[in-house]
Amino acid sequence: MVEVFKTDIDRKEDAERVFRLLSYIFPLATINFDLEDVDNILRVECKNRSVDFDKLMRVVEEAGFKAEVLEDHQPVVGFL
Repeated sequence: MVEVFKTDIDRKEDAERVFRLLSYIFPLATINFDLEDVDNILRVECKNRSVDFDKLMRVVEEAGFKAEVLEDHQPVVGFL
């Protein structure tokens, strides 16, 4: 499954800090940021297990940032 989030993270240092935190909490997920995108994208891919995306958004918010599911993105189920 792939989910894409719009964030207010716009500095590389902040993205790296949140990346490390999320990678620790969700070790089986592939996580990356695209700060070149106007929506400061956070993309999360999980092959074998589903990620609790509500928990992921709470973790980002507890780190001091906002994350919301990108409105025009449809999750991709069955990611291989």
